[in-house]
Amino acid sequence: MQRVQGIGGYFFRASDPTALAAWYRDALGLETDEYGLWEPAAGPTVFAAFERDTEYFGSTAQQTMLNFRVADLDAMLAQLREKGAAVADDVQEMAGVGRFGWVTDPEGNRVELWQPA
Repeated sequence: MQRVQGIGGYFFRASDPTALAAWYRDALGLETDEYGLWEPAAGPTVFAAFERDTEYFGSTAQQTMLNFRVADLDAMLAQLREKGAAVADDVQEMAGVGRFGWVTDPEGNRVELWQPA
């Protein structure tokens, strides 16, 4: 049986793709080339389905949520706040899994930030 090897991309619609790509670069440090190619650090990736009516993604209109691994959640959230980003006040911790925080990008997409345990 053939198996997938990893996440090959994450594609989404944007009102202003250039501006939104710049926000991800400037606010989160997501360095991509002209085609959007990004070479993330090796590490775990979670693939999980949620109930249709979950509030975990923020707006029920948002069908998916991007999750980025980070080395220092507190430092990343502070950096985002300094840049004026819409950062959720709460931080959650799951024993053995890690810590989670959230930011909403300029087009209203909730993004999860995960510092693995």
